[in-house]
Amino acid sequence: MKITVQSIHFSADQKLLDFIQKKVDKLETFFDHIISGEVYLKLENVDDEANKISEIKILLPGNQIFAKEKCKTFEEATDLVVESLRKQIEKHKTKKSIAAEAAKKAALITEEDDF
Repeated sequence: MKITVQSIHFSADQKLLDFIQKKVDKLETFFDHIISGEVYLKLENVDDEANKISEIKILLPGNQIFAKEKCKTFEEATDLVVESLRKQIEKHKTKKSIAAEAAKKAALITEEDDF
């Protein structure tokens, strides 16, 4: 899967980029048809320790999913975002399979009416 990473207000090191790539690639085990992903890493200028934001947008065929988390480290935020995206992918797959079942039933009913 092609992933673009943009770090805003700082420069991300290669270790962090490799970590993010590894985590996001795991999403492909749950859904093979992921088109691409965009990762935004932001460093907020606030007094709070939890000033690191990780946002990930994943493009699926006919849909897009998004998650955002704010934590003390980018690794922790990325872990939470990937888990949220995994849940969204499972929900997407469930909806898609329900729609496919409904379409099959409708096709069967139509065929029976033709006879």
